[in-house]
Amino acid sequence: MGSKRFLNSALPVNERVSLLLSEMTVKEKVAQLWGVWATDLVDEERNFVQEKAKANIPDGVGQISRLGSLAMLPPEQTAPTANAIQRFLVEQTRLGIPAVVHEESCAGYLAQKGTTFPQAIGLASTWEPDLIEQMGDVIRRQMRAVGAHHTLAPVLDVARDPRWGRMEETFGEDPFLIASLGTAYIKGIQSDDWVQGIIATAK
Repeated sequence: MGSKRFLNSALPVNERVSLLLSEMTVKEKVAQLWGVWATDLVDEERNFVQEKAKANIPDGVGQISRLGSLAMLPPEQTAPTANAIQRFLVEQTRLGIPAVVHEESCAGYLAQKGTTFPQAIGLASTWEPDLIEQMGDVIRRQMRAVGAHHTLAPVLDVARDPRWGRMEETFGEDPFLIASLGTAYIKGIQSDDWVQGIIATAK
């Protein structure tokens, strides 16, 4: 095992990244490129199970998928479960790299007790980017409160064929409107603070 000099916060970020990469095995690098479903790490009562983590993510993992929505945890259980998973990764894997927890949020944080907003196609009818940015801020605060870092939203497809099965997730058929509302959503959910923001996937 190396010296873990990459943990030295006094070093420049680029140097820390280089040190970390030089320390990683191929398996550990590959582990950072994939994710596991939240359900792979909890039992039937939705409690974190360390033995499952040891079996499924022994070399770490890049992302945990949908802790709140897929595992159907209420907020008061989501945050402690996210913390337990991160504690396992930091304390029980060789390099101690925490994971990114991602969720869905096209129409609000998709989880128990998350605020539900109209679907994107309904939001588009407002033509009010400021309102969409405010909505993004609400979603951001709810997701940060439960330990999430990344959302699989907004959908920026230009939707002109109603046979496509995900029309409701889009802002419609007008490229200008889509760009305006998509930008507003991203500004609201990412904010100007990378520490408190949620990473948006503009897809």
